[in-house]
Amino acid sequence: MRLTTEQIKHIKSVVADELGEKATVTLFGSRQQNEKRGGDIDLLVSSTMVIEQPALVAARLEAKIIQRIGLQKVDVLLSAPNLQHFPIHAIAASGTPL
Repeated sequence: MRLTTEQIKHIKSVVADELGEKATVTLFGSRQQNEKRGGDIDLLVSSTMVIEQPALVAARLEAKIIQRIGLQKVDVLLSAPNLQHFPIHAIAASGTPL
């Protein structure tokens, strides 16, 4: 996994602040593979609670994570009981839990 312990701490903190301690974060995509270089940080953020205005929540999470870990491309995919799930959710769920 190509994230530092400090980056993981900041990501989990931002998600907990926004969606509560029960929300989970999974890293998926190229950042899971140590032999690769570059790439954005793809995160699946899962909540057991309903997420109102998911586009706003995802944008806010991305912005706050970037503020904490530095200027890097971050993509957040949300999962919640009220949100539609697509094949990408299954792919993301098989990633590395943070």
